[in-house]
Amino acid sequence: MSSSGSSTDLGRALCIITGASRGFGRAVALQMSRVVKPGSALVLTARSADDLRALQEELTTSEAGRAGLKAVSVPADLGQKGVQERVLKEAGEAFNEDMDHVILINNAGSLGDISRFTKDFTNMAEVDSYMSFNVGSFLCLNASFLQRFPQRPGLKRTVVNVSSLCALQPFSSWVLYCSGKAARLMMMRVLAQEEPDLRVLNYSPGPLDTGMQEAARTTTGDEVLRKAFSDMFSEGKLLTCEESCAKMMKLLLEDKYTSGEQIDVYDL
Repeated sequence: MSSSGSSTDLGRALCIITGASRGFGRAVALQMSRVVKPGSALVLTARSADDLRALQEELTTSEAGRAGLKAVSVPADLGQKGVQERVLKEAGEAFNEDMDHVILINNAGSLGDISRFTKDFTNMAEVDSYMSFNVGSFLCLNASFLQRFPQRPGLKRTVVNVSSLCALQPFSSWVLYCSGKAARLMMMRVLAQEEPDLRVLNYSPGPLDTGMQEAARTTTGDEVLRKAFSDMFSEGKLLTCEESCAKMMKLLLEDKYTSGEQIDVYDL
């Protein structure tokens, strides 16, 4: 547990957010801009350059932007070679020595083909491609972040993995997604043991009203699961990205979670 206690802000921070252009990542960027001190910087990365530019403009014209928040957009596919280095180069250039907190929000990820079952995945190239983007690039980005911002007095370091119930429970016809999320969770748990000074949070945001949930309720191969997702939507049981993100921000501000553990939105 952290002994730092609750705070009203996350300090003068450099925050890298992956998958920042829409959905939960976009909500994180907007809410993060309100809980960092003036002189902070957000490095936003995602595949959609247009959506990123729109977010960057919104942030720089906001109250936080006018108070000195810097927003940098890096349109990139994290699954491609050399992208981690480009993101960390931009982050390094945005970092000032008077910053006291560096944060990495790992939000980027893909659902994979959820219309098929485990016995259908015989194409190794397809599986490798999924795991490269969702697991390999995730590990390499976190490693690059820790090397670029090593432990030193006066610098707090936080890594967040946007996780899922699928990291803990099997969902029929979701073999790629469940396997990827489980791998990421274990990586974060190992990291928390290896780096005791690092704050590591696995946050499961719950069922969000996003494009991913739309895919879940229309293309899931398991009929029972597909109906369950569809019912959540029709019965108004989905959370907004803003609601869930606010709970994650509260966790980060209070800073009382056990490093490496997974916390679900419904636990709060």
